[in-house]
Amino acid sequence: MATTPKNSHEVSNAQSALLNPEHSIQVRGARVHNLKDVDVNLPRNSLVVFTGISGSGKSSLAFGTLFAESQHRYLDSVSPYARRLIDQVDEPDVDSIEGLPPAVALQQQRGAPSVRSSVGSVTTISNALRMLYSRAGEYPKGQSILYADAFSPNTPQGACPECHGIGRVFNVTEELLVPDPTKSIKERAIAAWPPAWQGKNLSRILTSLGYDINKPWNTLPKKARDWILFTDDTPTVPVFPEYTLEQTQAAIKNEESPSYMGTFISAKRFVLQSFASTQSPRTKKRVSQYMQISQCPQCEGKKLKKESLSVKVAGRDIGEISQLTLNELADKLRFAASNPAKSNAANPEKAIVAKRIADDILKRVEALTKLGLGYLSLERTTPSLSPGELQRLRLATQIRSKLFGVVYVLDEPSAGLHPADTQALLAALDELIAAGNSVFVVEHDVSVIRHADWVVDVGPNAGSRGGNIVYSGPVEGLKQISSSHTSQYLFKNNESQQAQLQGKQRPAKAWLTLKNVERNNLQKLNVEFPLGVITSVTGVSGSGKSSLVSQALVELVYDALGQKLQPQIPTDEAELLEQELDITTGGQITGGIEHIKRLITVDQKAIGRTPRSNLATYTGLFDHVRKLFANTKEAKARKYDAGRFSFNVKKGRCENCEGVGFVSVELLFLPSVYSPCPVCNAKRYNQKTLEITYKDKTIADVLNLTVESAHTFFADEPAILRALNALLQVGLGYLRLGQPATELSGGEAQRIKLATELQRTQRGDTLYILDEPTTGLHPKDVAMLMTQLNGLVDAGNTVIMVEHDMQVASNSDWVIDIGPGAGDEGGVIVAQGKPESVAKSPKSKTAPFLKAQLNDARAN
Repeated sequence: MATTPKNSHEVSNAQSALLNPEHSIQVRGARVHNLKDVDVNLPRNSLVVFTGISGSGKSSLAFGTLFAESQHRYLDSVSPYARRLIDQVDEPDVDSIEGLPPAVALQQQRGAPSVRSSVGSVTTISNALRMLYSRAGEYPKGQSILYADAFSPNTPQGACPECHGIGRVFNVTEELLVPDPTKSIKERAIAAWPPAWQGKNLSRILTSLGYDINKPWNTLPKKARDWILFTDDTPTVPVFPEYTLEQTQAAIKNEESPSYMGTFISAKRFVLQSFASTQSPRTKKRVSQYMQISQCPQCEGKKLKKESLSVKVAGRDIGEISQLTLNELADKLRFAASNPAKSNAANPEKAIVAKRIADDILKRVEALTKLGLGYLSLERTTPSLSPGELQRLRLATQIRSKLFGVVYVLDEPSAGLHPADTQALLAALDELIAAGNSVFVVEHDVSVIRHADWVVDVGPNAGSRGGNIVYSGPVEGLKQISSSHTSQYLFKNNESQQAQLQGKQRPAKAWLTLKNVERNNLQKLNVEFPLGVITSVTGVSGSGKSSLVSQALVELVYDALGQKLQPQIPTDEAELLEQELDITTGGQITGGIEHIKRLITVDQKAIGRTPRSNLATYTGLFDHVRKLFANTKEAKARKYDAGRFSFNVKKGRCENCEGVGFVSVELLFLPSVYSPCPVCNAKRYNQKTLEITYKDKTIADVLNLTVESAHTFFADEPAILRALNALLQVGLGYLRLGQPATELSGGEAQRIKLATELQRTQRGDTLYILDEPTTGLHPKDVAMLMTQLNGLVDAGNTVIMVEHDMQVASNSDWVIDIGPGAGDEGGVIVAQGKPESVAKSPKSKTAPFLKAQLNDARAN
């Protein structure tokens, strides 16, 4: 472990505090992931920031070691039955940890998405609001008092009976089920019916029921069409597959023995049942295109029974109150809290209750607005929130809980935050520490690192070249550590100067003009994007950046190019409902589209939903690897083709784990655990496949290589090197080729997508749209990313990105700042131009931070 200099009075004082075991956590021999037998002491009741480049091992130390050990110790004291209900983490590989208090982890993982999880439920404000309506609401004359449960859409007492508390209903229409009404049923007019034999079977059953399946659909009587598509009846009838309608009717009349008995199911029933019950993503994708989501007609989207919606507070029902932003909600409730007698003059008892509950809600809302979340509404569902927003919601709840003596472990809480909002975040962290807690943060943001009491720099590099403690001590001491990449950026040494753009800013080749853009808080916005350059769109959280770039711009360009925007395949009810909730974009492109031939969006959505999708399969390099194995002398002798070396194909994979590499072990009083497959030892393949080697490595060995190691191993294979080079260029050398998609962060997924694009031949005239590509990146990796984006632009393309990182904004050719505030206070272009020009804007909240970044760059 690097030691801090002894000549600093401040440092020696801090270190002497560390030496006191009563005030520190002592980690000895940590070996989680790439950590190399690490020893480190950490002060309690302090803000400790873990930093280092992506893949250095900082999360392995903070989450994989410290939090995991804390949770493991806690679970040892919990009954076995209760333990199985808790999502457990692996026991860390560490010799000892002394002085470790209980820990709370606030990570960016969102868990299983649910339309029933919302801002209100995560923050528990909805619970208080239900109590307010139950105890202090204005009831219609003669209506009985309702309990708080009656105001929840997640209970039988409150949920609207038609939509079951979701606020929207699934519908199917004739137009969706039968896209071409000139076809006959035999010609598959009912496109929603299953393909292959099952579809033919339903047609034959209709023949037995007396319908002419050879007539064009639009010539059938409406009554017949409605019954075929929408009936809930499921009659079972004799089926004669090769008979005509007349022959079938005669056979039934003569009681001829049928080939089999068939049960009819309507198109609507088939679609809804298939979507609800199938485990196949392919089937879900197929049937979802025949479903339409609409607002529930009974509750008008408010999710509750009519009785519950008849109760009012401040003249609004609970559904209307939940649609307000947190800022608006606070305004409505302040009157009830400050003037209880006036707001409920007829009933002083209700007035006292209203004041107490309203006061409590206001305090909870205040904690959220301090963290820059005042633009969210209570009913906003958690799947629609960014990871940073979700983490800050949880943080606000923890501040309200007033626990003390706890270690809070946070994963990049500044992700998705404008520098102005980061100051509020730091104040919230200080509040937790002042209450007697320790806050451990994995972070790349320079302003958060500078604010820390103690810095643990892990590295110096990624993967196998990381995993050491480069420095542990007060921030100032890091200045002396020349091997630290963090130090270079924190104190503006030589390395950070090289991150600045080489040469002058580029002029626009042309302009893409958008008029009257309407989307979320954008109201008839006119904007021009320069082409042939890098543009950063900045602004505070919730100002409208993503609405403009990732939604409106993407949709309008796709539309202008004559391409249909392909929505993500919904795999469950939550995803389908979120997808259907997407608001249509208003506005049009009035100039410049002739300079764009292709649009590529590089977002942070996962590259796959199962462990079967990984880095190698997504980038396409695994196809080349499998061909290499198939071309070996031994494989040819055995007549093994490339398919043999896929862990998704029956002939090559281990049949015990079906190519996944691990199996689920059911434990009676503990949660199911996943353990390496005992047959293939987590190698995914059967023994015969693993007998084939290329350069003395099996296909499983190759999947276990890091990108960096694979680059050396495949030095003579240009097709594979092209993909590996692209991955190295975006700072992903530490990832394993077979790393499952489920283990990747949003930032890593985005950079894999970018690398996949980089390896393709650049044609020019392509518009690349990125959404916060620096999420999860150390400043050194940001510099590497900028080099790649500049390469794209130099090849004749355009890059437009939503970004909070001032290092990126200051090195862009053009900046468009949206704001000035969030929600209704945003949606306007505050400033635009070259970074130097935007930095001078008196109205822009971004300007002071951009100016500071530019001044720092000039000073060096």
